[in-house]
Order: sequence, then structure tokens, then C-alpha cells
Amino acid sequence: MNDSKIIELYFARSESAITETDKKYGGCCRSTAYGILGSREDSEECVNDTYLKVWNAIPPARPDRLGAFVIRIVRNLALDMFRKRGSHAKTAAANFDEIAEFLPASDNVEGEIDRRTVLDAIERFLLTLPKEKRVMFVRRYFYCSSYREIADALLTTEDRVAVTLHRVREKLRGYLEKEGIGI
Repeated sequence: MNDSKIIELYFARSESAITETDKKYGGCCRSTAYGILGSREDSEECVNDTYLKVWNAIPPARPDRLGAFVIRIVRNLALDMFRKRGSHAKTAAANFDEIAEFLPASDNVEGEIDRRTVLDAIERFLLTLPKEKRVMFVRRYFYCSSYREIADALLTTEDRVAVTLHRVREKLRGYLEKEGIGI
């Protein structure tokens, strides 16, 4: 079922909207949550909370890209759960440590503006990359995939993924400096 039909199900308040969302995006939701939390049980809880949040958000929201909308919610919920539970999911923490230096804290209004400026610059930077490098970056830092998962999906080696991502981070550093964004 396409996204617009699923969104119409939400607007009609049909519970099949959740079923269809799970059919289409459930695997990606579970993978994203697991990549952050490292626990199947916590991941399932996070995915269920995601569907409740989507149910409460649509309507009135009418997302242009349902998949991105759902994945953003599951990712944010998983990160919140990770922080609250003091989880020991070291892979997710390591993923974020790799790019943490690029992301300013958003403890106040100025920090939030800085964070959004950096995120906008990162989006523009990603558009300059070849598709494979962009996919690696997004899978690693948005979906919290391991090097192995990325390598398997792209039919390459873990070492190649690690080296490519290291080089992309270095290019990102230069790009941000060129944009006048201090790191």
C-alpha cells in the first residue's frame, strides 16, 4: 500500500493504518531501534510507542514522506529511551561519538539554532556525495547500522565502510569549516 493511502487510513481513524505502517516500515523501525538500544524487548516497546505517537500525530499532521516521519519518531524515542535507561548499547554510543563533535548542544535557544544550522549544512553536504557514500553515512548515523550491516547491504567489506566513513567525516569537517561553522 502506498503512503498516501496509509495516511488516509489514519485520517479515517482506521486501525488498519497501524497494521499497514508496520507492514511497510516495521522492519526498518525495529532495526533502527535495535541499533540504538541493543535489546529486542526495548526495541519492540519503542516501535509500539512509535505507532501510538504516529496515531496521535496523524491527523492533524499530513507528512509528505511517511517513512521519514515514522523513522524519525522511532529514532527519537529510542534515543530518549537510551538516555533514560542509561543503556549499555555501546554500538549506538560509538556511532554518535563519531560525529558528536559536529553537533553543538541544544540546551538553550541559541544552542538549538546552532544545532539546526549544523544539521542544515550536513544535509547540503550529503547532497554533494555520491549515492553510495551518502547511503553509508545515513545508515550509520541515522539508522545506527553497524559497519557489518552496511557492508552486507552494499556488498562490500567492513573495512571499506569504515575507511569511507572516516574520509566522509573528514570531508564534512572541511565542508563545515568552509561554511563558517566552527567545530
